[in-house]
Amino acid sequence: MAVVMTGNGPRALPEGGLAPRRASAEEIPVLDLAPMFGSDAAAKAALAARLRAACTDSGFFYLRGHGVPEAVVAAAFDAARYYFALPEAAKLAHHAGLSPHNRGYAGLLEENTDPAARGDLHESFDMALEVPADDPDVLAGKRLYGPNQWPDGLSGFRETVEAYHAAMRGLSRCLLAAFALALGLDEDYFDPRIGKPLATVRLLRYPPQTGEIDPRQIGIGAHTDYECFTILAQEDVPALQVLSAAGEWLAADPIPGCFLVNIGDQMARWTNDLFASTVHRAVNRSGRERYSIPFFFGPDYDTEIVALPGCTGPDNPAKYPPVGAGAYVESRFSATFDYFDGAVG
Repeated sequence: MAVVMTGNGPRALPEGGLAPRRASAEEIPVLDLAPMFGSDAAAKAALAARLRAACTDSGFFYLRGHGVPEAVVAAAFDAARYYFALPEAAKLAHHAGLSPHNRGYAGLLEENTDPAARGDLHESFDMALEVPADDPDVLAGKRLYGPNQWPDGLSGFRETVEAYHAAMRGLSRCLLAAFALALGLDEDYFDPRIGKPLATVRLLRYPPQTGEIDPRQIGIGAHTDYECFTILAQEDVPALQVLSAAGEWLAADPIPGCFLVNIGDQMARWTNDLFASTVHRAVNRSGRERYSIPFFFGPDYDTEIVALPGCTGPDNPAKYPPVGAGAYVESRFSATFDYFDGAVG
């Protein structure tokens, strides 16, 4: 049995090829977030129960009723297509390795999420919360805070991506309130921990793979995400595969109007593994380019990730030592991006 090393320890992988089985509605359910925008306590409780089941059973779910305008999402995808069509030299001028904060461009095979693989076949552009270089947290060396790198001469690009980032931050606050209810906590439990969140938008382009594919070099190798959760926007090109609890790869194909959400390692630690941080990968065999936009959301840099109330007990001790949110993500970046520890600024 093969394994992949994650920040929360080794995870077993099934043997076999790259073809998944289509996931059923029970395996990756569709949840409606609309009750969280209202005041109906019973409707919120019903959503929280479904959310708890989804996070416990699979760690993945589709999200509708999220309130993000389709125009905001469509504009972000248009910006991604425009950006990745730039000449290579123009993109390399703001390479992430030139930023001490892991912001900017990275090319094909520069990320390696699975340490046993040979690099991920995608290119990316990362931006996060815009924090000035003279901010006290930046001056204190908290590397995940800082200014973004932006390409020159792309009219509207920055404004479009920043608008998407703002929409995702708002959605994440609402979703985190639902997580609190799902864990039996007050709806505003997480609010003091997300004043300056570690929240990253990543634009991604996956070229198609044809013929015989080396399983060690696919769109993105088997991995778990690092933060609390990821909100993924997909268009109509399928590629994402989710590892079920039974050890089977499931296709998490796009559903129009829905985001796909998955639990990350920080939330798994916070819940003492009650909520599943699920292994996933992407293989683009569609014959077309694939664009996707994940939004990685985590708490403030100095937030301590330690088992939440109700997630431990006499027969269920804490599985992980306390760790700072920022320090944890930095450790994962160091393991994933060759350029992270060598960044200059």
